[in-house]
Amino acid sequence: MKKATRKQLANIAKEMAQLPFHGFEEGEASNLEPIIQPFPKWTLEEADRLWCAAFVYYCCREAGFDIPIRPDECKTCHLAGCIAWEEFAKGNTRIEYHPGGEGFVPEAGDIVLYDRVFENREHDHIGIVIEKRENTILAAEGNIDNRTGMIERPLDEHIRAYIRIPDGFHYKTE
Repeated sequence: MKKATRKQLANIAKEMAQLPFHGFEEGEASNLEPIIQPFPKWTLEEADRLWCAAFVYYCCREAGFDIPIRPDECKTCHLAGCIAWEEFAKGNTRIEYHPGGEGFVPEAGDIVLYDRVFENREHDHIGIVIEKRENTILAAEGNIDNRTGMIERPLDEHIRAYIRIPDGFHYKTE
């Protein structure tokens, strides 16, 4: 098994964001099966318009990161939920968690958690940083209008936190 890196994660996320993954669209059936397959109790209908965190998990696995769908640190739900990513990062001492607005400089392959992007609630979206620009980040995301894509987002109050998984990370119960 190759050693997973954040650089690989950014490259894979960029590639996957350019594929036409989508939920149910007018006249088109969902093609999210590869993204939700690791979550055995989740159907395509249940995942529709709620799959951004599952996309991040899918990209992590494709990059070679060995992470179970529900690490011990996740108390609320499995990693198809944005809040679970925060619980995982805060509860695992090998993973860096950086609240937004604290001067942390994100890098390609960092995971970005958002608040109040689509709904007026915390933990409502997640993506993978492709590039840090002057006042924005370019992120690969799932579920942008129920499709994959890359989007430039401002470095503002909508960024809840950044998660940095170390290169070569292999999950184990600590």
